[in-house]
Amino acid sequence: MTVTLEHAFAEAAKLPDPEQDLLASRILAELAAEDDFDRTIANSASRLTGLASAALEEFRAGKTLELDPERL
Repeated sequence: MTVTLEHAFAEAAKLPDPEQDLLASRILAELAAEDDFDRTIANSASRLTGLASAALEEFRAGKTLELDPERL
């Protein structure tokens, strides 16, 4: 465990129990969301590769337009 994380936990330990539980719930939810995101990206890698290949083909074939931020 890093010194910074140890410090954060030491400070959190000073909070009343209900606030500690709330903080713990938020940390666990954040870690779960990060895992979900990583799994989603890992499971979509082949699809993203296909989309990137298709975009490059369109670009090389001259079927794309330069992005004009003024027209967004």
